Amino acid sequence: MTAKEFEQLALLPQNRDARLELINGEVVTLVSNQDSSRLAAQVLILIGAYLSKNPIGFVTGADGGYQVGSDRYIPDVGYMSKTRQPVASDEPYNSLPPDLAVEVVSPSDDIGDALAKVNNYLLAGTVVWVFFPKKREIGVFIPGQPSKTLGVNDTLDGGAVLPGFAAPVRDIFGV
Repeated sequence: MTAKEFEQLALLPQNRDARLELINGEVVTLVSNQDSSRLAAQVLILIGAYLSKNPIGFVTGADGGYQVGSDRYIPDVGYMSKTRQPVASDEPYNSLPPDLAVEVVSPSDDIGDALAKVNNYLLAGTVVWVFFPKKREIGVFIPGQPSKTLGVNDTLDGGAVLPGFAAPVRDIFGV
């Protein structure tokens, strides 16, 4: 499916409340669970608190869509710097990819889709944090750098995207 066809499909009344993504030309309906949603909300709260003290951008939740290449994604949490986009977009799928995408892997997620999204985010210049709730690990993917995996004894930092942001992984997972 093309991006244009997808956007027409996503705007149909019967799809108004659906969470749809276009991943490598395929339409994927997003389904989560309470644990994954809780974890995404925790990250959103932490980034939101950071941004209230450092107003350098804005954060979006699980309804904020983004265009990433020819795909359309709805990250669990997205961050956009004010230098790239001064105000939030009113488009269903922001024409700019986020500076940071947070994806929480839930049991219904296809790992192939998740890996395709990470690859496409990186190609678009987006930093990606992938949370694995069952393993209590976070994959950190930064364009042009080797990926790293954080465990419960590590600290997640915002790097160049969110300078000065830091959160113990243990606290994020509620361990």
